Amino acid sequence: MNGKGSEVRSLFRAVAVLLSVLSVFILACLAAGLALGEGLAAVRAFAIPAAAGLLLFALSFLAASDRVILSSRFGYLFVVLSWLSAAALGALPFVLSGWIPSFADALFESMSGFTTTGATILTDIEALPRSLLLWRATTHWLGGMGIVVLTVAVFPLLGISGRALMEAEAPGPQVDKFTPRLSQTASILWLVYLGLTMILVILLLFGGMGFVDAVTHAFATMATGGFSTRNLSVGAFGSAYVDWVLTIFMVLAGSNFALHWKLLHGDGKSLLRDSEWKAYVSIFALSSLFVAFNLLSSGTYGDFSQALRYASFQAASILTTTGFGTADFLQWPSFAQGVLFALMFVGGCAGSTGGGIKVGRIVTLIKMGFAEMRYMVNPRGVYGIFMNRQYMKKNIVYNIAAMVWLYLCTVFVSTLVVAWGGFDIMTSLTASLAILGNIGPGFSLVGPAFNYAFFPDWIKLWLFLMMLVGRLEVFTVLVIFTKAFWKR
Repeated sequence: MNGKGSEVRSLFRAVAVLLSVLSVFILACLAAGLALGEGLAAVRAFAIPAAAGLLLFALSFLAASDRVILSSRFGYLFVVLSWLSAAALGALPFVLSGWIPSFADALFESMSGFTTTGATILTDIEALPRSLLLWRATTHWLGGMGIVVLTVAVFPLLGISGRALMEAEAPGPQVDKFTPRLSQTASILWLVYLGLTMILVILLLFGGMGFVDAVTHAFATMATGGFSTRNLSVGAFGSAYVDWVLTIFMVLAGSNFALHWKLLHGDGKSLLRDSEWKAYVSIFALSSLFVAFNLLSSGTYGDFSQALRYASFQAASILTTTGFGTADFLQWPSFAQGVLFALMFVGGCAGSTGGGIKVGRIVTLIKMGFAEMRYMVNPRGVYGIFMNRQYMKKNIVYNIAAMVWLYLCTVFVSTLVVAWGGFDIMTSLTASLAILGNIGPGFSLVGPAFNYAFFPDWIKLWLFLMMLVGRLEVFTVLVIFTKAFWKR
């Protein structure tokens, strides 16, 4: 009993550490609000949430011993509680500022930010104070690489073991641990993430964006989030330069960040050896070309360069689950819409900030299908599945197949739940796909020109949960609801 009580206290301390990290960023938004001349409005929005997180951190030192070690079971519980508590703390600035008075709406907006979904209930984004827009983008940026991954990086300083936590949160079939210490891996990932974000900010400033616009769009791009400062999203800037820069960085953000690290060390061949990355780039290139030719042949755009610009941007936005928009693709030809709809089932690479099923899993299942067909032709043969020239063990393939099946089942169940509210099947299906895949915009009533404000609170809270299930890739959340999880 004492052991279990100790783990509960350790769990509280670990969550408090995470909330204290968020409090530092909330304080940064408060400082930005004061610098931007928003005065008491910024204090009213950010002071209490920041103080609450720091107070919990101070109290946590009274709740646990110097050395905190979480078991695998409590590690999964910590990850889920971390995202729920982060969403709750992140919702407070929206409520206290008065811009989102409904706590259900604020929870939806906050979770959408942290999970990098980018779905919003706001009908007039440009009316918000700039400090609040910056906080929306900051939730994206923190959730993109992972708030738990960030916390794992600082755990050793506080005597907390971070083992098994990154695996429970990090997107993709497995965590690419390229340093001996997990905390060092987390630190390197965040440094690469920070470096690319800073480069993008500079490029956007060079393209004529204001500082707040540049920072918020850089945060949203590298997190593959999609929150913009404009009602018309990126399309409001009307800049080919901005579109192409964001397209390139969306593709980079949807790539495995371990590959970025290898490139920085001069290992350019790692890209050519990586099966998932080659498939990812091929999917992006082919879908962009197919959509561009369809837009050109239908007369939607007058020349190929313009068609390719809009097609590439939207393909990258949906494939990487960013959710930015430069055009209302519901006005595009049916084939172009069909390509974008198919991309909603794909997602980015493992180890990226992108959501969705992930390219690596899809490639694995395709190879498994071909292996089974070869076995049907020649039952005496032995056919293995290889990724990056390495044999994939059957338990890994089984895990991937189970995850994809549960993912699709969850989409089906969520579609029925939303349809129960009286919404048409396309709205229900694509809202569920967009929320679970952390994409943002869907089709019909949740298209790129609309938002999620019209849903009743109970559907918003359901979608709030679906965002978390999608961001933590199904298993981490659903395992908590199993009987075996709670057995000693």
